[in-house]
Amino acid sequence: MSLVVSPHLTTLNYTSVSHTVFHLLGIPGLEDQHMWISIPFFISYVMTLFGNSLLIFIILTKSSLHEAMYLFLCMLAGTDIVLSTCTVPQALGIFWFHAEEISLDRCITQVFFLTSTFMTESGILLVMAFDRYIAICYPLRYTAILTHALIGKIGVTIFLRSFGTVFPIIFLLKRLTFCRSNILPHTVCEHIGLAKFSCDDIRINIWYGFFLLLSTIALDVCLICVSYILILRAVFRIPSRDARSKALNTCGSHVCIIILFYGPGIFSVLTQRFGHHISPSVHILLAHICIMIPPMLNPIIYGIKTKEIRGQMIHILFSKQI
Repeated sequence: MSLVVSPHLTTLNYTSVSHTVFHLLGIPGLEDQHMWISIPFFISYVMTLFGNSLLIFIILTKSSLHEAMYLFLCMLAGTDIVLSTCTVPQALGIFWFHAEEISLDRCITQVFFLTSTFMTESGILLVMAFDRYIAICYPLRYTAILTHALIGKIGVTIFLRSFGTVFPIIFLLKRLTFCRSNILPHTVCEHIGLAKFSCDDIRINIWYGFFLLLSTIALDVCLICVSYILILRAVFRIPSRDARSKALNTCGSHVCIIILFYGPGIFSVLTQRFGHHISPSVHILLAHICIMIPPMLNPIIYGIKTKEIRGQMIHILFSKQI
C-alpha cells in the first residue's frame, strides 16, 4: 500500500517535529560485514590503550624522563586514549550489539569531545615542534627555557584553546530543529553531518566550522612548517656531518607522527570535497583511519626510535621472562 503525503502536510511535519533520538547505521552498504570490520577496530583500540598507558606509566615513573619532550609526549598519549575512546567503543557497540540509538544530547556531547580532542592533539604536535626547535637551536638553554612551570602553562593553554573554541558548537547545534531525519549514516556524530539533518538555516554552523579549521588545524600546520624550516636552517649550518645527522634524528619520531596525524586527515578531506563518486562507506572508513591509526602507532614509533623509552619498555615487558 502506498502512502501519498501532500506538500502541505510535509511542511507541517518538518516544522512541528524535532528528533531527540537518532540511529547510527554504522558503515552503510557494509552492514553484513560489520562483524569482520569490528576485528581491526577492536585490535587497534586494545593496542592504543595498552601502548599509550604504558608510555604514560614509563614517563611518569622515570624521573630522568621528566623533560619537556617526554612530558609533551605524555600529554599526546593521554589525548590519544581519549580520542580513540570517543569513537571506537561506540562503533564496536554498533557492530556487535546493534546499539544504534543515541540521544541528541549525547550526540552533541560526542561532537564536542571528539572535535576538541582532535584539536588538542594538533596543538600538542605544534608545541612538540617548538620543543624540537629549542632543543636544536638553543641546546644549552633548553632546560632553562622549557621549565616545568612553562610546560604546565602550555598544556593548560592548549586545552583551553581547544575547549574554548569548540564550546560554541554546543549552542549552534542545540538551537536547531532536527526534522529531516533521525538516521545518521555513520558510526559517530559529527558537527556538520548532524547539522545537515536540520530544517533550519545552518550557514552559521558551516562558517563557524570553517573558522575552527583555519584558526586551529590550519594555523598549527603552518606554524609546524615554520618551526621545521627554522630547524633545517639551523641544522645545515652545523659543520659536522655526524652532528647534523644526530640533530635530524631527534626529529624523526615527531615527523612520523605529524605525517600520520595530518596525512590521512588531509586525504579524507580531499576525498570528501572532490571524490563524489566514492561510496559513503569509503569516506567513513577513511575518517576512522584518521582517528584509529595515529593513536595506535604513536607509542610504537617512539618506542622504536627513542632509546630511553625503548629501554624502559623492554625492561617492563621482558624483564620477568629473562
